Amino acid sequence: MAGREAASNSTRHSALSNRTSRLTSSHISRGAVRPEALRQLERAHLSTSGLRSKSWDEVAGEGAPQLDFILTVCDNAAKEVCPVWPGHPVTAHWGISDPAAVRGTEKQVEEAYREAFFHLKRRISLFLGLPFASLDSLSLKREVEKIGHK
Repeated sequence: MAGREAASNSTRHSALSNRTSRLTSSHISRGAVRPEALRQLERAHLSTSGLRSKSWDEVAGEGAPQLDFILTVCDNAAKEVCPVWPGHPVTAHWGISDPAAVRGTEKQVEEAYREAFFHLKRRISLFLGLPFASLDSLSLKREVEKIGHK
């Protein structure tokens, strides 16, 4: 869950963008927000207030806001069946190794969360720097997909 919380929380902050965006993160099923993820966000001076685990049903169900982009980040998500998203949002997979799967010393686990955070922070910065207004939908999808390989 570190990746989703980091992505959602990082993009809310003006350090990455002057744009105003409504961002959310979710997973196929609800679970607990990992304390390691919260510590990483706090180390990056990002607020953890109000973070909670959400299932896809909350962001894909009836009454959910229309989404413009769906970015899956967990390597396992590429193998999961995603919901049908209303409104035809741009979708891309930005695979990040799941830090919650790391087994080792406390320092090794901490490093895995830090690495996931910085990969996502870099990709989010690239994403927010795209010239959205000048790209047609196919070019935008291509650019968003390319970011997932950086």
